[in-house]
Amino acid sequence: MNVVDTIMVADLGASAIGAIAIGGSAFYSLAVFGMGLLLGLDTLVAQAYGAGNRDDCHRSLAQAVYIALLLTPPLMLIFAVIPFAFRPAGLDESVSTLATQFIRHLSYSTLPLLLYGAFRRYLQATGHARPVTFALISANVVNWLFNWLLIKGHWGMPALGVVGSALSTVLARVYMAASLACFIWWFERNLNPGRSNIFRRFERARVVRLLSIGFPAATQILLEISAFGTAAFLAGRLAPVALAAHQIAISVAALSYMIPLGISSAAAVMVGHAIGAREWMTARRRGFIAIAVGVVTALSAAVLFLAWPGAILGIYTRDSAILRIAVKLLAVAAAFQLFDSVQTVATGALRGLGNTHVAMLINLAGYWLLGLPVGWLLCFRYGYGVYGIWWGLTLALAVIATSLFFVWSRASANARVALHPS
Repeated sequence: MNVVDTIMVADLGASAIGAIAIGGSAFYSLAVFGMGLLLGLDTLVAQAYGAGNRDDCHRSLAQAVYIALLLTPPLMLIFAVIPFAFRPAGLDESVSTLATQFIRHLSYSTLPLLLYGAFRRYLQATGHARPVTFALISANVVNWLFNWLLIKGHWGMPALGVVGSALSTVLARVYMAASLACFIWWFERNLNPGRSNIFRRFERARVVRLLSIGFPAATQILLEISAFGTAAFLAGRLAPVALAAHQIAISVAALSYMIPLGISSAAAVMVGHAIGAREWMTARRRGFIAIAVGVVTALSAAVLFLAWPGAILGIYTRDSAILRIAVKLLAVAAAFQLFDSVQTVATGALRGLGNTHVAMLINLAGYWLLGLPVGWLLCFRYGYGVYGIWWGLTLALAVIATSLFFVWSRASANARVALHPS
């Protein structure tokens, strides 16, 4: 969806592209944290489903909806305050003004995005991935349509610029949440029908259990997303053309990242099913298979980035100054595809085991104690500009991927002891 937004505002100039980068990064850093708190569903629902306990699955989903409702007000308040930090952070004035407008309107999508996250995790954990694919593809069509109507004004609609892009995303996310709710009802319309199956009481112990798994996972995601958001802020201190190139290249890399991210979700679900069925060796094998598949897809993406950068980047812009920088950034992205895929899939496999704390600590060290400091030094002290920021991120991903691979190998081997202590 962010890719669609970036493409649709590109004609408005470098400042508009930069506003999408800054506003979007600020929003996603916290919104994705909120969605990450719901990642406990991957573990609890998948393991309950593997054990054949559907009622337990439903109870976890209901508590996830309560979590989404409780999270929305504080998140929206934070989104209203964040723009006050844009100018003191040294952002270009034109970028800062547009980014403020973008994030404040985008914040209206907070609740539907969180509900979508809960419904998505539930459907995936119960083996229904195709409805999620349908919802996302069709939601991007909805987003594209309203971007076209509202950014420049078509069919009598007002020309709202970046605000129109934000509002189109809001509408698309409302659609996403509603469509997944309908799919859940359809699949389970014959399972324990009635109000008691839909409206369940608040269960404090289950909420605490969900959050005990979800909080480290959410923190890990926040550390990762905010690291890339901080990279966007650092790029924002450079010329608008450098920030625009950064946003376009990171948008391409993020699109490629969706494939290992999907494999990561599959790993969490399939490992969780095996653990629920008390088949530790199957869980271990599935995790390694997922990592191998992730490696293959990452290498394929790297080849595309190196072989046809002009064709890929030309979808976004024809500005030669932006393209000249973005082509080199895409080459760096090719270098970190492998590491990004391994760390993402390994994290998902560990989540299937219920292990989310280690990934959080490794991401903290990799991004914030190593990658970003090195990127800042290369960018501002040694004169490598935006390229230095990207090499710092690549270093962080290499360290994180290597560490998580060995953690998964050891944790999955120890699962035998946890399931069969005798």
